[in-house]
Amino acid sequence: MVLKGRLLWFVALGWLGLVTSCVSTKQFNDLKAKHEQLQEERDLLKMENEQLTVERNELSYQVEQLKKQIEAMRKDSAKLAAELQDLQYKYAQLSRDYKTLKIAQDELVRGNVKETRRLLEELQRTQSDLQEKEDALRKFERSLTAQQAELEKLRYEMDQRNRRLREMEQIVRAKDSVLTALKRKVSDALLGFRDEGLTVTRRNGKIYVSMEEKLLFKTGSWQVDPRGREALKKLAKVLEKNPDINIMIEGHTDNVPYISHGGQIRDNWDLSVKRATSVVRILLEDSNIDPRRLTAAGRGEYLPVDPANTPEARRKNRRTEIILTPNLDELYEIIDNQ
Repeated sequence: MVLKGRLLWFVALGWLGLVTSCVSTKQFNDLKAKHEQLQEERDLLKMENEQLTVERNELSYQVEQLKKQIEAMRKDSAKLAAELQDLQYKYAQLSRDYKTLKIAQDELVRGNVKETRRLLEELQRTQSDLQEKEDALRKFERSLTAQQAELEKLRYEMDQRNRRLREMEQIVRAKDSVLTALKRKVSDALLGFRDEGLTVTRRNGKIYVSMEEKLLFKTGSWQVDPRGREALKKLAKVLEKNPDINIMIEGHTDNVPYISHGGQIRDNWDLSVKRATSVVRILLEDSNIDPRRLTAAGRGEYLPVDPANTPEARRKNRRTEIILTPNLDELYEIIDNQ
């Protein structure tokens, strides 16, 4: 994607140099604006790539921490296994001593009573010591079993995180490809309206189709003009073929107060909402677009693209934006399960 942005930038520079000497000032300025727009897209793509890199590095860091925990558990398990082996050896030695003393007891049972008593006491001490060793052996065995279970749990968690990381990367790449293809299709479909106040840009993982007021509406009206209806119909054909794209239509006005004459519109809020719903109806008209994909919203004058209080700024702010967003439910589900 970055490579494509750079290629477009170089092509734009070459084209700009080629036509500087043979085109009008207006055409030169239009080409220059397109060049700046391509640079802005390149910078935004770079920011998106950096954000995804940070998320991937965070998951990689978590995986490395799990690996360290597993290595520590493996060392503890090896230590416990060595201690278990030592206890088993001592247990076997005590068992042999016990058998020897038992034989001696049997031989001396009819002999010296004092010696027999001593041997019996020693035998009892040996039995007691042997019991303690057995108890310690069982304790170490239980601890080793618990350590091994914890080790398996950590291994499973690490495998699950690695799997989710791979799934996230695959989904992000797929969504990026979808956005790239969608922007190209929308741009191609609306190519003939570029000089009439229509732009197609990509920002924050979304495609923005912005149409100035002059393309869609007369001043103060929410009835779509024939030329604007034609552009919306072409856009609807593209959206029909991309059912996984959610569609937000936002109406925007300038900061000049709307003068109400007692009709349906009281202020700029009402006007922006009416314009958004008018666009929604045209997109749905004679199309197979699922209405549940669409949302209409009015922004009034409160989200300007140019805050300057000039005629040119107000012209830019009087616009309708159609915001196209890929369905990210699958990605959010993976993130929620982290």
